[in-house]
Amino acid sequence: MEVYDLLFFIEVLIGGLLSGVMYSFVAIGFVLIYKTSGVLNFAQGAMLLFAALTFVSLIERGLAVPLAIGLTLLIMVALGFAIERSVLRPLVNRSPMTLFMATLGLSYIIEGAAQLVWGTQVHGLDLGISDVPFEVAGIFISTFDLAAAGIAAAMVAGLSAFFYWTRTGLAFRAVADDQFAALAVGLRLSRIWGSVWTAAGFVALVAGLLWGARLGVQFSLSLVVLKALPVLVLGGFDSILGAIVGGLIVGAGEKLAEVYLGPFFGGGIEGWFAYVLALGFLLLRPAGLFGTKLVERV
Repeated sequence: MEVYDLLFFIEVLIGGLLSGVMYSFVAIGFVLIYKTSGVLNFAQGAMLLFAALTFVSLIERGLAVPLAIGLTLLIMVALGFAIERSVLRPLVNRSPMTLFMATLGLSYIIEGAAQLVWGTQVHGLDLGISDVPFEVAGIFISTFDLAAAGIAAAMVAGLSAFFYWTRTGLAFRAVADDQFAALAVGLRLSRIWGSVWTAAGFVALVAGLLWGARLGVQFSLSLVVLKALPVLVLGGFDSILGAIVGGLIVGAGEKLAEVYLGPFFGGGIEGWFAYVLALGFLLLRPAGLFGTKLVERV
């Protein structure tokens, strides 16, 4: 009986960790923008929806998958540049609340544009990845979640290599450390910010395809941004590693809480347990696990 309980615990834990990877996808998009420009991009969920809806609509119109992915990526790059050039650049040096409200308004504009261009119907999205669980030593693991974890690992490795081994990546890091110093050495912030929004568009495309395959491509898909916020609070708003670790903590925490604590609360705590974790971190460690501390306690 004890062995069965241990295997069940491990199975729930692994399922939660793999689910947390899906949250990390969305959180990474937030981190890229916030780290270099200080903007909390609430439009990331709408960008995710727009990417998934564009891809599936192109597929339904007969385009091959590689061509649809390439065209969707180009559209997301153009969208990122348009947002940076037309909205955020005129608001440089405004208050964080002003910038947040601007991205909040952008999210509704992007969703409205998606509805105008592609319609409001729900679309199914099949990426060819089976969601049938397989068994390893008595533990059942979701094939889809495992594939998503592999994609996340590859994307994080690619982003890390980009940040540390390319000139543009080094410029990103310089701007993230000190914008005024970056300006002083001749870096063009507008070009770097445009590149960052391009990277965020790519992340939105990957996350949109995976979440669309999991939930279906529908307008409620943009609400996954709400689950990314606790991830950011736990991991830190300016750390890609924090987005990954925060996602794992949130995913595992909510699954374990639902299974082991849910019966005492009548069930249904998975939907709000992540926010309890986030509130605890805000009280005890406001910068998150890997975030930059803005004020040190004396």
